[in-house]
Amino acid sequence: MEKLMILCLLCTLCIAYAIRDNVLTLNADPPIVNGLSWTFYQKSCPKLESIVKQRIDFHLKQDITQAAGLLRLHFHDCFVQGCDGSVLLDGSTSGPSEQGASPNLSLRKKAFEIITDIKSHVDKACGVVVSCADVTALAAKESVRAAGGPQYRVPLGRRDSLKFATQNVTVSNLPAPFFKATTLISAFAAKNLNVTDLVALSELCTGGHTIGIAHCTSFTDRLYPTQDTTLNKSFAQRLYTTCPSKTSPNTTVLDIRTPNVFDNKYYVDLMNRQGLFTSDQDLYTDSRTKAIVKDFALNQDLFFHNFAVAMVKMSQLNVLTGSKGEIRSNCSASNLQTSTIDIIEDVIDSYASFM
Repeated sequence: MEKLMILCLLCTLCIAYAIRDNVLTLNADPPIVNGLSWTFYQKSCPKLESIVKQRIDFHLKQDITQAAGLLRLHFHDCFVQGCDGSVLLDGSTSGPSEQGASPNLSLRKKAFEIITDIKSHVDKACGVVVSCADVTALAAKESVRAAGGPQYRVPLGRRDSLKFATQNVTVSNLPAPFFKATTLISAFAAKNLNVTDLVALSELCTGGHTIGIAHCTSFTDRLYPTQDTTLNKSFAQRLYTTCPSKTSPNTTVLDIRTPNVFDNKYYVDLMNRQGLFTSDQDLYTDSRTKAIVKDFALNQDLFFHNFAVAMVKMSQLNVLTGSKGEIRSNCSASNLQTSTIDIIEDVIDSYASFM
């Protein structure tokens, strides 16, 4: 009976999508919002995606774990006021930026540097026509590919926000590692993402779990003062060794089986009670998500398909298009702020020349 059910599932998948030469092709592309397009830069920047691919390959060849940082950066951008590059903005006189909010303090500095590097290469080739938000979305997509995950398309045409969200808004929109499934389901539903999307994207909630690392302080509440009963005992002992105290500054890999490969082993970890965060392990405990976790653990192609669909959906959250927002020349500052800084620097240089 179980073999028959698996056979039926595989037949269904054959209708839904195909994988050729390691490229996942959806037979029916997910719907895209008005203003975005699969061919948005076909004329203005035809080499955009090849440039992003080349730069991602360059950076990840040096450190494959940066893929997790870029994925998380994209997730944290989209879940707070939409995929508008607002997470890239530095603070200003109006207040501290999203980067200063507690969930973003562990975002990798290198991830921001990689986005800046890609943007400079794109601008050099095409002029300032590609948004930082689109660069971030493409960098995440290419990071998945470079780490061994599925290749898929993302619609383009996002514009950059003029301002960042407040820290309170940032914190309230980002799922925490101690969230239970019920809270996560509600948080994703608020973004029009369903339960399958949640499980497929759960790797991104707190760090690209299949290829990322975690600080002890983000999960030691499961070890101290008493051990979480849902933790595999031998796995827990390993964590105690890595994190000898609740405030230990150490880190550990999120996926103990294949820490540097984007695959479905994260879900195998959950089935073996080896999920690092409460938000991970509760997906296998809760009846609404357990079956999906099991399906993904048993079928990597099924996971890849649903991950691609969910990423395309997430990448369109509250996007700015048309005449809204702007195309930043500097991803860390709005164009008005950049222009003001340039004027001040020119005045200082002119004054210095007379001294």
